[in-house]
Amino acid sequence: MFQPLGFERCSVNTSLGRMIYYTNTGFPWQDKTASTDKETLVFLHGFGGGSSAYEWSKVYPAFAAEYRIIAPDLIGWGESEHPARNYQVEDYLSAIAEFLQQTCDGAVRVIASSLTAAFTIRVAITHPELFKCLILTTPAGLSDFGENYSRSFFAQLVSTPILDKFIYSAGVATSNGIRSFLEQRQFGSSDRVYQEIVEAYLESAKQPNAEYAALSFVRGDLCFDLSQYIQQLTIPTAIIWGQKSQFTGPEIGQRLAQMNPQAIKVFQQLDSVGLTPQLELPGVTIGLIRKFIHLLDT
Repeated sequence: MFQPLGFERCSVNTSLGRMIYYTNTGFPWQDKTASTDKETLVFLHGFGGGSSAYEWSKVYPAFAAEYRIIAPDLIGWGESEHPARNYQVEDYLSAIAEFLQQTCDGAVRVIASSLTAAFTIRVAITHPELFKCLILTTPAGLSDFGENYSRSFFAQLVSTPILDKFIYSAGVATSNGIRSFLEQRQFGSSDRVYQEIVEAYLESAKQPNAEYAALSFVRGDLCFDLSQYIQQLTIPTAIIWGQKSQFTGPEIGQRLAQMNPQAIKVFQQLDSVGLTPQLELPGVTIGLIRKFIHLLDT
């Protein structure tokens, strides 16, 4: 898997299996003469065919001199374990909470993406002691405000046994399948998709049993209505939303933010950007994260 310079591979065991994560304990970030009590930033990737911690790898090294960085592959993705099971929302709520409890000492700042960001909001509601602030890109449950993603044509199609795995192996876990999805569905501008991104997603998508988590996501098993939970959030939060996000447009994000202005301090729309600004415009995303850390700390 792609690993930025100075980041080493570690692991913890959760109730669902072993989770791999990357942290800045190697050269040039390791400094034996400096204080080791740096605050922690946790980066959580979203879901889709081939997702992994790579999604944030153009962003988190920019913070490595100042913070302890933790960027995991979630269960079922990347290099973490891939149990052969139909994943449910509760699996990821418990896995995220367990991971933070095992790797972090006290409340931390968490940066998370898309459906995982929506899961993180729910974890922050039930375990507020784990969080100092949230910075989220396109946090959506994908069934928000009563929309039912699982009734969509594609979700119904991949709910067909045997056909689902054929669709994954022939249409998703291929170089052309990955590139097509990134260019047409995930990115706001197709010319921002370069070969390294395709290769990183493909390597993750071809891991043994990788289809189980991906198909659970595509079927809609992991979707929920975030609007039913958002008002319970108390952790200071900033939201970044790509204007060209095809799964859920910025109007959904604005409605969610307006439901809880006490916790959601900022809603920032980015024009001409899709679901993952951290890959499309990493420099802009880095600048916004720095800005929002300062804002949410005051």
